[in-house]
Amino acid sequence: MKPTARLNKFLPLLLVALLLTAVAPRKATLGYDYKKGSTWKYETLFAPFDFPILKTAEQMQEEMDKVADNYIPYFKYSAGVTESALAAASAMDLDTLKPTVLEAVKSIMDKGVVPDDALPSDAEVVYVQRDKRAVKIPSSEVLGLSDARIKLKSVLIAATASSAADSLFSRAGVYSLVVPNLVFDAQTTNAVSAEAARSISPTLGYVSAGQLIVSNGEIVTAEIAQILDSYKKEFEENVASSRPLFVSMLGNLMVALLLVVLLFLSILFTRPAFFNDNRYYYLTFVFALSSVTIAVVSRFNPDWLYLAPLTLAALYLQAFVRARVIVPVYIISILPLLIYADNGAPLFIVFLAGGMVSIYASRYLVQGWKQFLLALINFVAMALAYTALYFTGVVSNMFWQDFLHLFIASFLAVAGYPLIYLFEKIFNLVSNSRLAELADTSSALLRELEIKAPGTFQHSLQVMNMADAAARAIDANPLLLRVGALYHDIGKMNNPMCFIENESLLNKSEDQKYHSSLTPEQSAESIIKHVEDGVEMARKRRLPNVVVDFIRTHHGTTVAGYFWSKHLSAKGSPELKSHFTYPGPAPTTKEQVVLMLCDSVEAASRTLNEYTPQAFSDFVEKIVQGKIDQGQLLNAEITIKELNDVKQAIKQYLAQMHHGRVAYPAPKRKFLNFK
Repeated sequence: MKPTARLNKFLPLLLVALLLTAVAPRKATLGYDYKKGSTWKYETLFAPFDFPILKTAEQMQEEMDKVADNYIPYFKYSAGVTESALAAASAMDLDTLKPTVLEAVKSIMDKGVVPDDALPSDAEVVYVQRDKRAVKIPSSEVLGLSDARIKLKSVLIAATASSAADSLFSRAGVYSLVVPNLVFDAQTTNAVSAEAARSISPTLGYVSAGQLIVSNGEIVTAEIAQILDSYKKEFEENVASSRPLFVSMLGNLMVALLLVVLLFLSILFTRPAFFNDNRYYYLTFVFALSSVTIAVVSRFNPDWLYLAPLTLAALYLQAFVRARVIVPVYIISILPLLIYADNGAPLFIVFLAGGMVSIYASRYLVQGWKQFLLALINFVAMALAYTALYFTGVVSNMFWQDFLHLFIASFLAVAGYPLIYLFEKIFNLVSNSRLAELADTSSALLRELEIKAPGTFQHSLQVMNMADAAARAIDANPLLLRVGALYHDIGKMNNPMCFIENESLLNKSEDQKYHSSLTPEQSAESIIKHVEDGVEMARKRRLPNVVVDFIRTHHGTTVAGYFWSKHLSAKGSPELKSHFTYPGPAPTTKEQVVLMLCDSVEAASRTLNEYTPQAFSDFVEKIVQGKIDQGQLLNAEITIKELNDVKQAIKQYLAQMHHGRVAYPAPKRKFLNFK
């Protein structure tokens, strides 16, 4: 392997490893996997240091609720309101009753009056601030406005010992002298409540160094799980974080290198040809996108991992590569969940289930509105996996909240899927959905081919079916081959009469043949030109490069055999062979090899005179050997076994296409006489 090729192969992996190292979480984890109700499968654990036992979220919430229930309102006493009320009372013409009224109003106002319904019914005490001092008093000592006026009335009537005084006090407006003089202070009330909440201790005890935490084989109870959680938090935040930074970085680098090596091996064992293809860079990119997302989210807020649309990686892979490669690459792409995420094993199972289902379903549900159905199926798969884990006790988080997050993640995958078209341009790839569009024989370009060169169109259809059968025999890409077969001869539209399959259909005069007035060299030039015309036409119609490559390579660097033999028979110079040779290049991918062989076999099969298995076998062997002798497979990525499988598939296809039929007897004349 050339140094440049090695660099192109390993440099992307190294860059991804460095990026993953940079964003990976810095803190070490405890390394124990446990849950409430399970058996402690590790050695007996003693506390290596002192640490506090932290309250659970439920315990903290319970205490917060108690603080909220003990809500204490805060009021400010307004001396100015009281003085105004007393001044108004002094100004009234009440004769001898004035001292009594003043004393009663002052007594009630001094206790404090609030507007009706301003005092919560469940408040047992209140704070009242007087002269910059806040005093906690029973709420019963504070009167509402209506109650205060009723009390004033009863006090005055009792003091005057006359019910007739009530009318006098009402006419004089004595009762209206009592007004609220306690002002509710919402800001201070909230501040006092917040301070009370802050005063709640997050701990409920301590574990001393050397104290037994849990024994081997012991059931992890709720109390033990709480102690283990506290030990884990203390270890990760204080003990593990005290190790040198370079040690953590080195560990992250080693983990990142391990992950990219696994990615490399998965490609090597499933599709090594990708190393010479842009799809290799694309696979590396998808792995980086998924693993870096997991590392970043785990570092800053692990709870958001349920919102991460990680199954999108499976959809991105499905668009350009086959399931044989997708599955291992996707599994490795979400493998960082097991390394970086707290309680990552359940998440790994959930996203693995969603990804596997999405890989299968996306074959049929990536067009238009069906993507939303795909998102729903993805959610159902993840929800079922999560529910199974929840019932077994593996996960014990907030069930419905996690369900909602998984639902959002499923539909975020739909929102992110259109980026596939951007990646298609960046990496110069062709998605399976794009291939499916191109394989539609009702497309404008193929309809034009059918009209201008009907024989060529039928030839292309036959080649497509034959190539499809051969592709499935060797695990090539059938959809790509179908597209290549449909478009490989579009250049013949520029001069359809030059090709025998169209001549009989388009030539009105059987006496005049296209090549009858041409020399062998001129005929070969006209024939060969359909490759150049096809490439130009494909680029003009903006067909993908992978389709253009089929047009360029389907004849490779072979010669136009019929006219070359005719040239030699006419004593032509052998030195002119280049004039009869296709420009090439020779095929390199197995799909291009299959198309070349199927194209040659289909065209030449029309000359067969015998339709027996042996005749088909000899015929196919001769065609394939001819391509090998001309050096057309020297640089192709096809093995001998695959080549034999292709030959066998083509032979079977020919046998099916030319199968025999039962000879029907001719009807007797009397059955045709309708009189």
